[in-house]
Amino acid sequence: MELAEKVPQIMVVDDDPDTVSILSRHLQREGFDAVEAISGVECLRLVQEHRVDVILLDLMMPEMDGFQVCRMLKENPATAEIPIIMITARDDLDARAEGMRLGVSDFLAKPVFRRQLANRIRAQLEAIAAAHATEAALSNLEQTHREDEK
Repeated sequence: MELAEKVPQIMVVDDDPDTVSILSRHLQREGFDAVEAISGVECLRLVQEHRVDVILLDLMMPEMDGFQVCRMLKENPATAEIPIIMITARDDLDARAEGMRLGVSDFLAKPVFRRQLANRIRAQLEAIAAAHATEAALSNLEQTHREDEK
């Protein structure tokens, strides 16, 4: 019996509950599970409790903006490898440059369209899968090399 494929967990972080709800519905229609957070602090707490595959992160939030949240996620070894897609109404070069410097994987300008969102998430999931496959192949190659040396 084959194991069912796991449904990707996508965290949606935005200080506007309506935006979170809309994005979560988009995700569910595209076959993803949504984990909702309405603040940076809630994001940082929930990411410790859930196995999150990709984070959709709003840039402009009160108390802790998306850049601060991204910095904290990337500094934590447990969350550093989770791809972050920054979603923002502020779509300017300075914001993109700062996001890339902090490790943001992709940017989407608001308003976000469902198919575009799904395609960007799938691209991040495919990149993760490719990186894991490469790591596994290198590990196998190293193991074979060690055995050959014996």
